[in-house]
Amino acid sequence: KRKSSISSKKKMKKKRVGVRFFKAVITCMLLLVVIGLVGGIIFAKKIIDNTPDVSAEDIQPKGFTTTIVDQNGTVIDTLKDSDSNRVYRTYDEITAKTDFLPHAFVAIEDERFYEHNGIDIQGILRAGVVGVMNGFDFTEGASTLTQQLIKNNVFDFVNEKTFFDRVERKLQEQYLALAFEKEMNKNEILEAYLNTINLGQGCLGVQTASTRYFNKDVSELTLSESAVIAGITQSPGNLNPITNPQKNQKRRDKVLKNMLKQGYIDQAAYDEAMADDVYARIQSVNETQTDS
Repeated sequence: KRKSSISSKKKMKKKRVGVRFFKAVITCMLLLVVIGLVGGIIFAKKIIDNTPDVSAEDIQPKGFTTTIVDQNGTVIDTLKDSDSNRVYRTYDEITAKTDFLPHAFVAIEDERFYEHNGIDIQGILRAGVVGVMNGFDFTEGASTLTQQLIKNNVFDFVNEKTFFDRVERKLQEQYLALAFEKEMNKNEILEAYLNTINLGQGCLGVQTASTRYFNKDVSELTLSESAVIAGITQSPGNLNPITNPQKNQKRRDKVLKNMLKQGYIDQAAYDEAMADDVYARIQSVNETQTDS
């Protein structure tokens, strides 16, 4: 009985030591989490406090093509450089006949554009999960159209050298996106975005791209043509419909599938657009413009 009693006491002491050790480990882990959260909040606040002081006017596209006309209104010449090959069109002018073009961009670049307040939390979580599954390769995009607009017109993201530079810009970008979504409505944001983006071949904005690839006003674009232009955005060099029509076609098909899935078009419109030999038309326009 004594041996049993002594043995049980030793076991109890070991259990107590084990429990205390476990509690200490849990406490340390919770403390580290709290310290990490507080540190992260302080870090984020410091970055946000250094956010550039910009207004809605500052995220509007800058640099436009200058057209010279004679007294009869005939175009004599156009003046432009690499940063100003842009012809501005209002949202109403872009959608004068159809709303295919803005919806094509929303469908492929920011499907919850009309629902979020500047930041797509669902998209961020998805990108995070994909990044972890791909071995912490966080290349999956989660930027909203509002964030892309701010990135293109406010930040010098091209010269980002470190991971910290990217984190700093992303946080400030998100902060500004929330602010601008309160100041501008969705159509105003789309208008600025559609007139800003680089669409290959030196084209800035959808009107210049519409003229370059289809030789028509942006309001005249068909569904298939709108999907082609929207498909360029992700990588203007690799997805150029003149130099890389096959790559652009894969992206265009995805744009059309997204538009169908998200309810912007019906099955009949989708089938008609998929059957359109749009790339032959682009090459024909390109040959005419090159020859001239």
